Amino acid sequence: MDWVEDFYSRTGAWWAEAESGVGERDRGRVERLHRLRGAAPGRVLELGCGYGGTAAALAEAGHRVVGVELSGRAEQAFEHAERLGPDRLRIVRGDFYEVDLDGRFDAVVYWNGFGIGSDADQRRLLRRVADWLAPGGTALVDVFNPLVWAGWNGDLDHLEARPEDGYRHELRQRVVYDPVANVAHDTWWDTADPDRKITQRLRCYSPADLRLLLEGTGLRLGGILAGDEAIDIDAEHGGHAALLSGHHEYLAVLTPSTEDGPSAAS
Repeated sequence: MDWVEDFYSRTGAWWAEAESGVGERDRGRVERLHRLRGAAPGRVLELGCGYGGTAAALAEAGHRVVGVELSGRAEQAFEHAERLGPDRLRIVRGDFYEVDLDGRFDAVVYWNGFGIGSDADQRRLLRRVADWLAPGGTALVDVFNPLVWAGWNGDLDHLEARPEDGYRHELRQRVVYDPVANVAHDTWWDTADPDRKITQRLRCYSPADLRLLLEGTGLRLGGILAGDEAIDIDAEHGGHAALLSGHHEYLAVLTPSTEDGPSAAS
């Protein structure tokens, strides 16, 4: 995973001006957390917190938040922490596979990032999440949907610069999907520097594959959301458009496997 820090630092520099504040996506994530575990203030850990916008929104909603970020995006997250104060938001710059954190958390969240590395890496992280969760806690994890990413195989996109909105770089993106490994190779470059291409490799999991991955980690799959739609993971879903083509990731609700936890499908 030696590509991770460089990829997210470089792309983070491209988009920081436009995306480092607290926006509607961040507030929407807070609403999802409240929907799934209740709005009572708690201690929340955000893995891969990026610019810190969602961590800040959680803190503003009354939670005590710790965010962990490896890349240069942490610089903007530190600004949010300085604004809100250490009792509400603390940012740790480091690798969440290695970082030591004090205490346990009522919720652990990982937005738009799970699947970096091998299956063994994901299991190692899931075991850490199980250890970090307080009894009765909930983990919310965005999982890349293999069906949609496979459908994007060969796509080449062009993102125009929009300096008036803070997007100052003209970018290209190409997706190549490996159907054996279920890994999306997502390559980006600045048109002003086309020889410096950077690629993220994203392991994608169907809900059935995720259930298998969770075995032995101390966590269970309590339910999933595709967009705002709760999916009954024990029902049949032939032709389900939201998962077949509608959403490139779904939100997995994970709870300790030894306890009954809330289900997104309930």
